[in-house]
Amino acid sequence: MKEFTFELSTKIYFGTNMTEEVLQKEKAQFAGNVLIVTSGRSLITYGYLPKLISMIEHLPGNEKVVVYDKITQNPKLEEVQEAIYLGKKEHIQVVVGFGGGSSMDAAKAAAVGIASEENIETFLLDGREPDGDVLPIIAIPTTAGTGSELSKGAILSSPAHHIKTGIRGKKLLPRMAVVDTAYTWTVPERITAETGFDVLAHAVESYIAVKANAFSEMLSEKAIRIVGEHLPKLIRDPGNHTAREQMCFASMIMGINLANTGTCLPHRMQYAIGACTESSHAAGLIALYPSWIRHEFQVNPRKLNQVFQWLGYAPVHDAAQAEQLFRELKTEWKIPYSLSEFGIRESMIDNLADQVTGNLANDRLSEKKDIIRNILIETI
Repeated sequence: MKEFTFELSTKIYFGTNMTEEVLQKEKAQFAGNVLIVTSGRSLITYGYLPKLISMIEHLPGNEKVVVYDKITQNPKLEEVQEAIYLGKKEHIQVVVGFGGGSSMDAAKAAAVGIASEENIETFLLDGREPDGDVLPIIAIPTTAGTGSELSKGAILSSPAHHIKTGIRGKKLLPRMAVVDTAYTWTVPERITAETGFDVLAHAVESYIAVKANAFSEMLSEKAIRIVGEHLPKLIRDPGNHTAREQMCFASMIMGINLANTGTCLPHRMQYAIGACTESSHAAGLIALYPSWIRHEFQVNPRKLNQVFQWLGYAPVHDAAQAEQLFRELKTEWKIPYSLSEFGIRESMIDNLADQVTGNLANDRLSEKKDIIRNILIETI
């Protein structure tokens, strides 16, 4: 068995309708001035945000709660800079990321920036790992998809610089994650399917990744089996709370894999796509996957056939069948996206391919010449 190192410093609370109980138990974490970073809209509509504010305000030791609720589905550098300005002005001591992955990523970046004298832009553009103080981060996810509550990255876009990339480092790991599955009960069907696919992508890629190990592979298998069994149930019946709970668990354990094992080419490629479109992270992955799976099958047939079996499908015999399986899966889950739907044209492909950066070597497929360009062309 290959040697590996695994770290998990975040304290995890997992359950249903237990947020208030957890906050009471962990009241010391919310002392002083607290900033909630969120997208706000649906969370206000369903009363989740006002209730969270009230719960924190009534904790002994809390001085005040400040809210920044302008985070978009692809969090922007300028949004984080606004949150940092607000946090410094209000002398914030704790940052809470409340919402989907965008809100939690923005909260992590804000926690870096509020505690630093440096412009957050330098960490993003220079790829620097924060080595100074970072404010305590509490992550409370409201979707089952990103695993950001347990990952050490904050993915941001900068339209001015035409990039989507991340601030990464151990200090971005949340101090505490509160995974209350009840928050996902009201997630719409389309977002349920998209975020569910994101869970699957994290599981498949962390299983295929060069850095995969016995422990991460065990978590990947569990997540893939959960997605194969429970995401179709949710697509048929969004009110299935048991399936919601299972998907939250799968998303959470894939956050552990993100922090320790990483992902493969589709994630690296989606960041470039996200930098020039307003498509969601998951939607970009969905568009890329059938082509990537076909090429990946040529270098990793054994592992991919294991993935197909865990999803409940029979093994396939060639790359074309592997691609077709994922095309049919996208149709079954009502998410048959392509890059052309996001405004990507063939004339943009060369420039887009040049924008793909990061740890490409974590995917054995990256060694093939022009593989990124070829996948992009085939996905339009």
